[in-house]
Amino acid sequence: MIKFTVVTITFNAEAVVERTLQSVLQQTHEDVEHLIIDGASTDGTLRLAEQYKAESDASARGHKVIIRSEPDDGIYHAMNKGLTQASGDYILYLNAGDSFPQADTLEQVAHRCRLNELPSDELPAVLYGNTDIVDAEGKYLYPRRLQPPAQLTWRSFRQGMLVCHQAFYARTDIAKNLQYDTRYRYSADVDWCIRVMREADRLSLPLCNIGMVVANYMEQGTTTSHHRESLRERFKVMAHHYGYPSTLAMHAWFVVRGLIK
Repeated sequence: MIKFTVVTITFNAEAVVERTLQSVLQQTHEDVEHLIIDGASTDGTLRLAEQYKAESDASARGHKVIIRSEPDDGIYHAMNKGLTQASGDYILYLNAGDSFPQADTLEQVAHRCRLNELPSDELPAVLYGNTDIVDAEGKYLYPRRLQPPAQLTWRSFRQGMLVCHQAFYARTDIAKNLQYDTRYRYSADVDWCIRVMREADRLSLPLCNIGMVVANYMEQGTTTSHHRESLRERFKVMAHHYGYPSTLAMHAWFVVRGLIK
């Protein structure tokens, strides 16, 4: 059975984290490791996490929950902690407020890619799917504007981040060698996804489109609240991977397309 490591980054997330924890607890797929990487919260986040761990430990599914709480140097530093500790075949990030859309999401991900029929060294480098946007109460708002292509490559992100970070499941053995670049404050996830896909290309490993919604993403995250700074940094990431002229031309097209619409 394929093992998934779910990493949840928290900091004073008492208002929204329980929905995330319960969505992992309800997963029917049995082999799940859940790492809760907390930045030394001072509200009730850790109390909810401990209650969730006790509930998970008592369930018959056998999910393994590990809680780590200490000060960190930002969200990408915390994500690297989770990446270092992960032991699953695939790692995915589901932060406070985000959730799985269905109780059988992970089971469906494993089934649709026929993972149990493949040797471990031939598993796809990335499993990816669609994302829905939800509000702070977890209510559906709309599908994410950018949609994943049928055939994803590392060059696809020239058109923007077509796959949401929460819907990007990376093979852990590949991802561990490609930690998040903490020099970026808002767009290290974009850079990381591109580097994982470039490594997949180098290794001639496929990227598998699951063809379903695999994550609910809560609106108003850190990137959303720092939109202008995030756009500047994302341009820098794109220029690094695709070249400055190509990135400038593509962003000019984004502006023109927006005016046409």
